[in-house]
Amino acid sequence: MGLAWGSINTVTPSPVLTPVENMIAQNNIPKSSELFTAYLASWRDSADADKGQSFYTFGYIDQDVLSANNSTTEQIHYTPIDNSQGFWTFNSTSASINGKSISLSGNTAIADTGTTLCLVSDVVVEAVYAAIPGSKYDSDQQGYVFPLSTTADKLPVVQLDIGGRLFTINKEDLGFADAGNGLVYGGIQSRGQQDFDIFGDVLLKSIYAVFDQGNTRFGAVQRTEAIQNLAAPPSN
Repeated sequence: MGLAWGSINTVTPSPVLTPVENMIAQNNIPKSSELFTAYLASWRDSADADKGQSFYTFGYIDQDVLSANNSTTEQIHYTPIDNSQGFWTFNSTSASINGKSISLSGNTAIADTGTTLCLVSDVVVEAVYAAIPGSKYDSDQQGYVFPLSTTADKLPVVQLDIGGRLFTINKEDLGFADAGNGLVYGGIQSRGQQDFDIFGDVLLKSIYAVFDQGNTRFGAVQRTEAIQNLAAPPSN
């Protein structure tokens, strides 16, 4: 759809406005709310129990999400972003695995709905899978896998930093897809040679994300699934 910033517009022969830039230019969304939000729901479980529908909003924040399961409205955590490279880039200078803090001095991350996995530095990846019994790097899968039989109490509490606040990834999203042989392909993998983390859908499913273009900031609200479905999603 093109929800990054227009500064990396590569359309030829001449650049065009992004969808959100068009909405702003055409006054389709109010000046006070030049933003869009993303609510990415987890997959439907094998019993076809609907765990909610994914949706985007443009020009407003869904207040029902903020007040869901809370007696008071949840406050949005905002952090300024750097859009000079066209991404929604913010500081992400720490992580926590089962309460053990990892310092990531100078580290940054981007929020990207177009990336499926959560791609982070090797030091974080290794800490995540060191905390999961039976996990290993699978060269055939080119990533980390862990036993499909792993129960919720054996999965670590993984928290990643969005602009100075840690957000928890729901345990059901730590497994991305069936890798065969009783293993599941992990939802957190190495970012490789990239010098920044990419917080894709695996993390975004655990927050309500506010992309505030008008104020050049990114907002997040923690979401928690009442029931953690640890069955592996289908590989296709």
